Amino acid sequence: MGVRLVVVDDHRLLAEALATALQLRGHRVLALGSPSRAIGELVIGRRPEVCVLGVAGPGEPDVFEPVRRLRRERPEIAVVVLGPVGEPGRVAAAFAAGAAGYVRSDERIEVVERAIVRVRTGEAAVAVEVLQGAFERLLRPPVEPDDDALRLLRVLTRREIQVLARIAEGEDTAAIAAGMGIASSTARTHVQRVLMKLGARTRLEAAAVAARTGLLDRVHRA
Repeated sequence: MGVRLVVVDDHRLLAEALATALQLRGHRVLALGSPSRAIGELVIGRRPEVCVLGVAGPGEPDVFEPVRRLRRERPEIAVVVLGPVGEPGRVAAAFAAGAAGYVRSDERIEVVERAIVRVRTGEAAVAVEVLQGAFERLLRPPVEPDDDALRLLRVLTRREIQVLARIAEGEDTAAIAAGMGIASSTARTHVQRVLMKLGARTRLEAAAVAARTGLLDRVHRA
């Protein structure tokens, strides 16, 4: 049985892509929108069971204020956050604000769906590796210089870095999908995320940013 959902992401295109994927899997998307603070308006007059909230990389201090508001005003709605896992404080802050689940933003749609189903039944949904990664960074925080390459590494996920490397090699979406063993639609979503996070309008600009900052060299040396 499908879940009644509201889908929100800081990037409208990503919200639409996620909503479409969930609808194809039999779920009912009552509304979608952007940015994340639009949650409150989207649930008015609707009865979603779960809200899926996508948040970008480093964000505003009050990025989870909409979750706190929803928890106060509509506690029956469970919230699953899709976000980065490189910042342990971000994962903790999501649950402190009232989220019922936290999923890595570049996870497969099957993993996102499992989290949605679990939180609808009142369970918490967070992958063991997410918790392990958060605790690891809390116990052993990296000490590195603050430069452009490092800033981008903190924003991009592991898979997005892999996609960026392929973009820099001149691969198109079909080649990226084939090389990574993923669907073309998934590859397209990864490319869109990379462009948005790098502030690039084209793949050529994204490759130029990677070359200028030495980002890929930093990855290869790690």
